[in-house]
Amino acid sequence: GQELLGSLQAFVEERHLRAPFIITCVGSVTKATLRLANATATNTNEVLHLSGRFEIVSLVGTLNPDAHLHISLSDAAGRTVGGHVLGDLEVFTTAEVVVGEAVDLSFTREMDVQTGFPELVVQTRSQTDGSA
Repeated sequence: GQELLGSLQAFVEERHLRAPFIITCVGSVTKATLRLANATATNTNEVLHLSGRFEIVSLVGTLNPDAHLHISLSDAAGRTVGGHVLGDLEVFTTAEVVVGEAVDLSFTREMDVQTGFPELVVQTRSQTDGSA
């Protein structure tokens, strides 16, 4: 019954991870809200609200404060759907998530005027800490 995205963001915040990412995930959810691939910065209404029992086939992405995750889910018939995670990932039975951290790096996001979305910026920790 836990909401997976919020739980992962809390995990990252509690541990002060600066360049976290999903290594792998298996489990199942009963809800999901996904933005579909044809959404743009000006038309973000291409959203799919799922309800039912779904296996997590894949979960990938970065977990900095503005997490960017994509998920693939399959239903009881094996049909698969995927997209950008907006939230509402309500765990059904379990979600076994392996989180990694690139310890020498720091992930942030900066708005990109071309895409209209905040894009990933990867820096070494020495760049973000102000040391040489």
